Amino acid sequence: MKRILIELTILFFISGFIVFFQFNQVPKKLSWDEIEFARLALSLDGKPYTPYSQLATGHSTLYFYLLLLSLKAFGVTNFALRFPSALFAVLNVFIFYLIARLVFPNISYFPKGVFKKNMQSLMPFTATFIFVSLRWYFNFARFSFEATFLLFLELTAIYFFIKFIQLSFWESQNRSLRQKSKLVYLLLSAIFSGLAFHSYYPGRIFFLLPLFFLFFSIKKGVLKKYIFIFLIVFTTIVSPLLFYFLSHKDIRIKEQLFLNDKNLTTREKLSYFGQNITKLISMFHLAGDLNGRHNYPGKPTFNPVVGAFFILGFLVAILNLQNFFNQFFLIYLAISLLPALFTYPIENPNILRTYTATVSTAYLTTNGLIYLFQSELKLSKLYLLVAFSLLVLFLAAAFYDLRTYFKYQKIVFKKSFELSGSLNKILRLKLWEKVGEL
Repeated sequence: MKRILIELTILFFISGFIVFFQFNQVPKKLSWDEIEFARLALSLDGKPYTPYSQLATGHSTLYFYLLLLSLKAFGVTNFALRFPSALFAVLNVFIFYLIARLVFPNISYFPKGVFKKNMQSLMPFTATFIFVSLRWYFNFARFSFEATFLLFLELTAIYFFIKFIQLSFWESQNRSLRQKSKLVYLLLSAIFSGLAFHSYYPGRIFFLLPLFFLFFSIKKGVLKKYIFIFLIVFTTIVSPLLFYFLSHKDIRIKEQLFLNDKNLTTREKLSYFGQNITKLISMFHLAGDLNGRHNYPGKPTFNPVVGAFFILGFLVAILNLQNFFNQFFLIYLAISLLPALFTYPIENPNILRTYTATVSTAYLTTNGLIYLFQSELKLSKLYLLVAFSLLVLFLAAAFYDLRTYFKYQKIVFKKSFELSGSLNKILRLKLWEKVGEL
């Protein structure tokens, strides 16, 4: 427990520094999207609950009620607008660490290797450090987009689901206590999966991840019972939004998915799908997102170190699919990329719509590290040398991403974020009326 507290404290300071260093200075300006988000949040004040708003091109409102709470607590300021995203980015680090502690002790490729004695306990901390130092991750923590909140909901659902799975296969002397705890974890996973459905629209397919493993990982004798419980709770949570869509169209989905375009032939849709696959694969290592708010335009999403170990970890996971966690995070990666595969190719690569893939990225990168460490390195001196070299390498990779962000992407932000001044002043001027509705 003492070690856990020490590691969490270190991670708290690291994540707090990365997320809040020069907060509201990088980026300094606001974007039109952020103004629209503020307008949406303020429009909810004093009105009956609504699960969806047509403002800002259409959004489910869960996150915007939190924005409204922040704006009421801190005033109509730039800080209040961006604080919720930053807060959830820090909270995500803690949840990811807890997941990593459940996952990595159960991954073993070379049982007789030196690794188990020396490095196993360091992997949760290492994985979390890799996670928080990804430029892909911390970039969206520093302005008011919804991505970190969605990730918070999905990570929480994953944590409780893994606890449920582990208890399902863990033989305990107190069977009744195990059954009660297991049911609580399943209920909590279903609740947070339902809340993810109310968040940024990629979260609407997240429930497929736990549902898939409920079908294939639970013993047949209890299969129907737990699937039924999960679906009942999930459906109850998402029902307000579902009932809304019975009488209203989701304009955002309609505009962004080419599957809904009746003017496209089947051949054209297949061509778009193929283009998206190519763009999403290449965004990791070759040609990244061109949007200056998301990325340094065109720069690969991964730095060279993360990119190399991601490939290694991905190959190791494919070759060791019998491991539950390899299956789990590969499928989670596929689900995270799925929404972008069905949007128009001109909008890809897009690291905002695929933001939840940061979790599988950190897992697979660490998976590559684990495989390397678990190799039969029987010479302790060589082993320590390799361990120290890799530590320096990943520290350099983190510095590389931070330098890219605070030195180069900072310059790009000056054009990508259009509006100078305070949020309150911009809202009072009603600038959108002069340029047309956004």
